[in-house]
Amino acid sequence: MARRGSYAKGVARRGEILESALDVIGRKGYQNASLKQIAEVVGVTPAALLHYFGSKEELFTEVLRTRDEHDLNTPQPVDPVDAKAAFVDVIRRNAEVPGVVELFSRLAVDAVDPEHPAHRYFLDRSERLRESIAVAFERDEQRRATLDPDTMARVIQAVSDGLQLQWMIDPTVDMPGIIESLMDVLYPPAPGATPPPAGAHED
Repeated sequence: MARRGSYAKGVARRGEILESALDVIGRKGYQNASLKQIAEVVGVTPAALLHYFGSKEELFTEVLRTRDEHDLNTPQPVDPVDAKAAFVDVIRRNAEVPGVVELFSRLAVDAVDPEHPAHRYFLDRSERLRESIAVAFERDEQRRATLDPDTMARVIQAVSDGLQLQWMIDPTVDMPGIIESLMDVLYPPAPGATPPPAGAHED
């Protein structure tokens, strides 16, 4: 029982560290979020952080997993129009945490190395994202895909990730607006589709 209690405390502490790290990176930026700063917020030493995560790269990889879990905990819409809007909303929320976007983009480059702690994270995340995009659009009877579902999802993902890089250099880049426009081009109304009621939201 003592061992089980110790394990539960360790899991809780690990979660607390990840939430604090996510907050620090979101507010201060990736480059300014040192192990020392994160440790100070949590109330532990940098050595204690490494005890839980092994390395700074592993910590930051788990921070991205935590961010994704927050998005997944949001009720997933079933209606295709709502699903598309939800995807755009995620991009819009990302613009509010530039430090996390920078962390994602930098780790994505480093994760090209199969030995990097984030390599598996990016592979799994890409697969889930493409599947969710493909499913959301396949359900929309009012639109037709101009490419096969997997290719379409890869295009949307590639543009989304690329826009984040452009946005970090030029914050005036309208990431959500561009993605919405791209979806309208890639998924035009199907022949004979019933137009939405006046005033209805449509991506």
